[in-house]
Amino acid sequence: MNSRRLDSYYKPGVLGLSFEVYPPKNANSTQALYRVVEELCRWKPAFISVTYGAGGSTRSQSLELLSELKKRMTVPLTAHFTCVGSTIEEIESWLSGAQALGVENIMALRGDPPQGQEKFVSTVGGLGHANELVQLIQTKFARFGVGVAGYPEPHREALSPEDDLKRLKTKVDSGAHAVFTQLFYRNEDFFRFRERYEALGVEAPLVPGILPVLSLEQLKRITKLCGASIPPELLTRLEACKGDGPAQIQVGIDYATEQCEGLIREGVPGIHFYVLNRSDIIDKILTRLGIKPT
Repeated sequence: MNSRRLDSYYKPGVLGLSFEVYPPKNANSTQALYRVVEELCRWKPAFISVTYGAGGSTRSQSLELLSELKKRMTVPLTAHFTCVGSTIEEIESWLSGAQALGVENIMALRGDPPQGQEKFVSTVGGLGHANELVQLIQTKFARFGVGVAGYPEPHREALSPEDDLKRLKTKVDSGAHAVFTQLFYRNEDFFRFRERYEALGVEAPLVPGILPVLSLEQLKRITKLCGASIPPELLTRLEACKGDGPAQIQVGIDYATEQCEGLIREGVPGIHFYVLNRSDIIDKILTRLGIKPT
């Protein structure tokens, strides 16, 4: 068994930071990712998580990447894993490989449909829901800490907010140790979600996910993909400096800092940053929050 389950990273009075990076696309970005990870480790996060390409497109290279990152990291490593495109046998084989590398945690996700496919379709002999993946991990790979996704603004496929929350509770009841939210830009959406989450009796730590804005176009593209809302205030601030890249990044830093300040005041157990492989942005936000690197 893992002596440090994922929920053990969140202690009263301590803000648990975590960072999410994505796989490199070429040799140059591989070296850049290594530098980013080393810089992020200075902040002593609870863990750093690594995604893979849409539809599991980089899964075949992901174990090699995880192996190299494990050598370079001084904090626990979390690997994203989805049900997309694999049989149970292939899923178990990959998890065995991750376990052998010393990966501490798995972010267990159903996953989005591959490009060109409108709806998620289970692979023959595979899994169809994230809770099934959580159950498999708990049954055969119980040493892993397990994280799952939650949605302050309901998942696009959810029948209702209530249905979406019940599905989340099923994932936690199946053995997930902590919940990390989809990005959001209105803190009130997170707080309302947290109230309903707690009212339903879900006890796993609920960690808000923050994605700093880099540009107006990026914001529109990402929110369209995930269904998150854009606050009029944020839109106005970005439109005021449209065409000025550095100014838009500064708006993103300011806004993310304001979000984090509000979340911390309301006692969140931690913050999960979608880093977009830009450690410099995270450095500025955390410095503004008064957090010191080591």
